[in-house]
Amino acid sequence: MSGTKIQAAERPVGDIFSDEYRFTIPRYQRPYAWTAEQAGEMFDDLLAAASDGTTDPYFLGSIVLVKAENDAAAEVVDGQQRLTTLTLLLSALRQYVDAGFATSLDSRVFQKGDPIKGTIDQPRLTLRERDQPFFDKHIQTRTGIERLQNLATDTLPDSQRNLVHNTVLFLDRLGELPIEDCHRLASFIYQNTYLVVVSTQDFDSAYRIFTVLNERGLDLTHTDILKSEIIGAIAEPDQETYTAKWESEEEDLGRTDFADLFSHIRMVFAKTKARESILKEFRSSVLSQVPDRKRFIDEVLVPLSDAFEVVTRADYRAAAGADRVNDMLRWLNMLDNTDWIPPAISYLSRPATDTFAVYRFLVHLERLAASMLIRRVDVTRRIERYGRVLDAIEADADLYGPQSPLRLDEHEREDTRRRLDGEIYTVTRIRLYVLLRLDSALSSGGASYDHPLITVEHVLPQSPMTDSIWRTWFTDEQRRYWVHRLANLTLLARRKNSQASNYDFDIKKQRYFTTKNGVSPFVLTTQVLAEQQWTPDLLSHRQKELLSALSGLWELA
Repeated sequence: MSGTKIQAAERPVGDIFSDEYRFTIPRYQRPYAWTAEQAGEMFDDLLAAASDGTTDPYFLGSIVLVKAENDAAAEVVDGQQRLTTLTLLLSALRQYVDAGFATSLDSRVFQKGDPIKGTIDQPRLTLRERDQPFFDKHIQTRTGIERLQNLATDTLPDSQRNLVHNTVLFLDRLGELPIEDCHRLASFIYQNTYLVVVSTQDFDSAYRIFTVLNERGLDLTHTDILKSEIIGAIAEPDQETYTAKWESEEEDLGRTDFADLFSHIRMVFAKTKARESILKEFRSSVLSQVPDRKRFIDEVLVPLSDAFEVVTRADYRAAAGADRVNDMLRWLNMLDNTDWIPPAISYLSRPATDTFAVYRFLVHLERLAASMLIRRVDVTRRIERYGRVLDAIEADADLYGPQSPLRLDEHEREDTRRRLDGEIYTVTRIRLYVLLRLDSALSSGGASYDHPLITVEHVLPQSPMTDSIWRTWFTDEQRRYWVHRLANLTLLARRKNSQASNYDFDIKKQRYFTTKNGVSPFVLTTQVLAEQQWTPDLLSHRQKELLSALSGLWELA
């Protein structure tokens, strides 16, 4: 930021809503999001401070602007919620004060044009393009606000609904006050209410300033900034159309998932692990390859966003076969990482991909992902592998041939089998996934795993009582060998109980492994209930059977 001039000062609201500033909320900002709870809290605080009769300054916080010196134009990097809510309150106050106060408040909401100054009639605050016409018509204009309480809000977007609800809240609360209190509140806001205004001439500096000032982090995401750049590069007549497309995808996914999507899109294009900021990499890896911004939205953002929604919500739809596809997506979403998502959305976004092809691809993708999970492949090697899968998808190569990166080679299959035959319970991050996949294989896909709590439990306890039957059935060496292996593990739809874990076999089956109806929702546990004894020979036989089931499920033989 060397050479960048930064200005910071405490300014009363009377100075802020004046000809010194003309605020604009840029496209990259999120919509107006304050609810009646936050607006009501601000109103109560201001009213209490104004009623105290004090002349001490009341601070509302800070705002960060991109603003050149001696130029009123100010782009709001942070402070949209406060500035907008203050405008709502000033607009509402006009309805409950005398003519002189109302005229003064009008001048805080609207700038009156002055031919000598070269200014025109315009609002002090301009919201995002989608909200400003509504804001102007129903709130900033006095005749509009008079009809606001009868305005239907059911079909409005959240931002406009918040504008209405908060303004109506102010109108209702002010309507309960004597006119003298409304005058006192208006004067207090104008003279004694302060904001700390931080301004600099370029966005990058303002962004960095705010990350220092605000420990909670910037409300903006990389998608907000990219939106401003991408939409801003589209010709003016088409900007509204493409803004609507962008915001439709963002609303469908939600703000957090939409931000995550851009990391996955970067991977689809770059096919390598990110080494720099998402903004820099997205520009260099994605936007450089799709310089036509309309084409980027139509051919990249929209189809990959739609595929991402299907993939993360397991919401594939088709006339037939959709259930099998969604089952595979649910399994993938249970993994402890999301590195598999880029190849999934790349494949599902391809045109004319039939349901069987999607299912076949996801079966192989889950197999690869599960093997890497079990082998504890690190993130760098996972991303490198998925990058090769993305290359194969893009090249329309044979994804199921012996050389395909989607398939496991002989060494990978052998290593996966070896680890499954080991002390799998001790690998915390994989044991539940493996047991659930195993149970599903044994149930031929008929089991349900939507229980609120599922845990992995030992049959042979880790620390059996000295006089228990377990000490008769197992030597210490046998117990140490078998206790954490696949054959000795089962599933419970309940929280673990350390005391119950040490029960003898018969009591454990009756009290701990069954539900109130005397059954278990899991095939693995039902198999345990069918046994009369739990011995090393049984575990040896069971281990082979369970490994065979997993080998069949993931084609590891």
